Amino acid sequence: EAAAEARRLAAGASTLDELAEAIAAFEGCPLRAMGARQAVFARGNPQGSLMIIGEGPGAEEDVRGQPFVGQAGQLLDRILTAAGLLDDAFITNTVFWKTPGNRTPTPQEQAVCAPFVERAATLLKPKAVLLVGAAAAKAVLKTDDGIMRIRGQWREWRLSEGEIAPPVIATLHPAFLLRQPQAKGLVWKDILDLSVRLRSEVVEPGA
Repeated sequence: EAAAEARRLAAGASTLDELAEAIAAFEGCPLRAMGARQAVFARGNPQGSLMIIGEGPGAEEDVRGQPFVGQAGQLLDRILTAAGLLDDAFITNTVFWKTPGNRTPTPQEQAVCAPFVERAATLLKPKAVLLVGAAAAKAVLKTDDGIMRIRGQWREWRLSEGEIAPPVIATLHPAFLLRQPQAKGLVWKDILDLSVRLRSEVVEPGA
């Protein structure tokens, strides 16, 4: 079964580089055979205290092999830079292959890739996680609530491995902001909340 194979491969990765190799070798996600050029895992700081999870790679990401490099990704970078968070961010997605026609990935496609996303969190040990857009928020938080209901609230991400439970906050996808610029204020509020959380987070010795 694909999910079991994903769990096995993910568990065998002891570094983020090894995890990237495991994802590239994984053949269990149906998206892989639907026209994607390559697996798109992550970019950013592998020692970062902020993990960002988006929906999935689009056409530009599929070509370049990195997440969030198209128009929406450039806007995300500008927002993170303005908040002083870009250099501390490790950015990935709920799925690692482009979907046909850039459609939203299905819950089944996300579930097959989830062991890799969770393993990335376990290896990264972020102080906080930012979920970008409805598809990522629903997949990670396992909820059917809409993004306007989820965004801006701190929740706990219970990883199935149980090692850590980083605090997570969801916000609107930058692709939505490109269509609805008036919503930028909501995203900026979420990013400022995130920034305060990251800067005030003091890890207790032995924690």
